[in-house]
Amino acid sequence: MSDELDQILISYKQANFEKRVTALRAQAILASRFKTGDEKNEQLNEIFSEIAKRGNTAVAEFTEKFDGVKLTPSQFRVGEADLKKAHNELKKDNLKLLNSLRQAIANVKKYQEEIFIGNKKENQHRGIRYTPIKRVGICVPGASAPLPSTVIMTAVPAQVASVKEIAVVSPPRYKGSIHPVILAVCHELGIDEVYRIGGAQAVAALVYGYEPIKKVDKIVGPGNQWVQMAKKHFFGFIDIDSIAGPSEVLIIANDKANPAWVAADMLSQAEHAPGSAMMFTVSQEFAEKVLLELKTQVKQLKRSQETIDCLKEFGCIVVFKNMNELIEKANDFAAEHLEIQCGEESRKIAEKIKNAGAIFIGDYSPVAVGDYWAGPSHTLPTGTSAKFFSALSANDFIKSTSIIEYDKKKLAESAEDIIRLAEAEGLDAHARSIKIRQEK
Repeated sequence: MSDELDQILISYKQANFEKRVTALRAQAILASRFKTGDEKNEQLNEIFSEIAKRGNTAVAEFTEKFDGVKLTPSQFRVGEADLKKAHNELKKDNLKLLNSLRQAIANVKKYQEEIFIGNKKENQHRGIRYTPIKRVGICVPGASAPLPSTVIMTAVPAQVASVKEIAVVSPPRYKGSIHPVILAVCHELGIDEVYRIGGAQAVAALVYGYEPIKKVDKIVGPGNQWVQMAKKHFFGFIDIDSIAGPSEVLIIANDKANPAWVAADMLSQAEHAPGSAMMFTVSQEFAEKVLLELKTQVKQLKRSQETIDCLKEFGCIVVFKNMNELIEKANDFAAEHLEIQCGEESRKIAEKIKNAGAIFIGDYSPVAVGDYWAGPSHTLPTGTSAKFFSALSANDFIKSTSIIEYDKKKLAESAEDIIRLAEAEGLDAHARSIKIRQEK
């Protein structure tokens, strides 16, 4: 079984090195999207068409079809009593977890307040006004295990930005409802609008805004291909955070790193299945040590074969000729999570990384620290989109409006130049709107 992983070790000395590395990255990028001609595109359009025509009756039908739970539209929303009950039970049965969640919330809030530009005096130019987005929808993936960190990492930045209305949607996978830990975190954050719907139908419901769900202005949060393609479809009618693919980590490491730790960090992403786990190094010997650790550690996982399959499809250990070539390729890959475990050189290397969702510096900064605790949101761009998308933050929940106010004297000083520019573009009415104000 262990020999299956030998194929993920790639060296610059091998034939078609560049082609193999590029192809592997492309595979991870495409995993978040439907292929052209895929019948799923037609199915997605059918979902949107039916919901546009029949509203939440269609949402209920798709919820039964895809999630196996029969609900009426009036049953979509989780009642306030259920939210409070989930919170009380968590407080009673697992106070330590609740306290950890509260500290995570405090960490995220502190970080987001420190980086928020909307209310800092030094950013208050008279020519611009920052206004929070009024209403935001948050997608929380459904799973047998709860994902309260998703709520924290998306809702807290929105609250720091003073978003007044937050609607959480999550598929009813836990006994026909949403996991009580997720409900408890929503209650802890003061979010009382939670709906037990998910998938593409939940995205459409948030966009169309049929009762009992009001239309949102922005949708954020992770999800499978259906969720991401739905967000992509509606982008422009509403705003989105990004089109996120499989979770991914790229680790830059040298022989100063601990191969067992590097392997553990790779497996922490590969176990998402799909999840992309990559390691770049300039040492063949170190690469072989990490591969051996992967083979050993993966046997200890409950989902061993699924993780191996994921590593074979989306994983790699790549040996480069030198560090300059490695860094160039790392910037081209623009990974969601980028760890640097290179001893005292780690910070120096980090300064050369221009494209990454989040950078984790040093041996003691695994991705899990960012996923749950450090403060920056773990909602990050994937699949090279870190070249143009950023980590979700409080600043993504405000919009800016330009403010222009001229008096008679100031307009007169600029009138000739404005008229000249307007006439150069052949827009006589534009020019006339200035001229008429200069006539005595």
